[in-house]
Amino acid sequence: MPHDHSDHPHSLLPPDPALRVKALETILTRKGLIDPAALDAIIDTYENKIGPRNGAHVVARAWLDADFKTALLKDATPVVAELGYYGRQGEHMVAVENTDAVHNLVVCTLCSCYPWPLLGIPPTWYKSDAYRARVVREPRAVLSDFGVTLSENTAVRVWDSTAEVRYLVIPQRPAGSEGLDESGLMALITRDSMIGTGLAVSP
Repeated sequence: MPHDHSDHPHSLLPPDPALRVKALETILTRKGLIDPAALDAIIDTYENKIGPRNGAHVVARAWLDADFKTALLKDATPVVAELGYYGRQGEHMVAVENTDAVHNLVVCTLCSCYPWPLLGIPPTWYKSDAYRARVVREPRAVLSDFGVTLSENTAVRVWDSTAEVRYLVIPQRPAGSEGLDESGLMALITRDSMIGTGLAVSP
């Protein structure tokens, strides 16, 4: 067949994405273009040191400090920058608050724009074609897939992240958390709750 080029260089790469990444990393390392230790350090930083902890810190502060929350909802970028959370993929932040009347949900329909300084590395499902397409058409069905069932009286608002703007959802503070300090509240705030595909954990 004219297009059956089994000896094409791409055919030598494994089909599984993780294996392809490993193969490319090996090639780039052998050429001296990357340092595996530096890559490991970057990944560790975003997975474990940043992860969703920075975002949880912002949300917990908003739950505890009404003035902070007001400023955050008005213009999130300088507010989170004052806490030290800024940089690439987080230059222009917008915070949106979940209430009994409105539940916010974030997607990037074009690619995978995501607030790295606050939430770390985006989950695989966030980047998937299925999520990006379905969440716009049938957000309640997607929320149901994540185990979130909302009242019929709660409107669902979908926000489309772009290269210019990224969103942070402030989930509703769960009942029974009134006596918790900032650290205790942070433990209730999940990555998914700050994307809108989850709720804060009950204490």
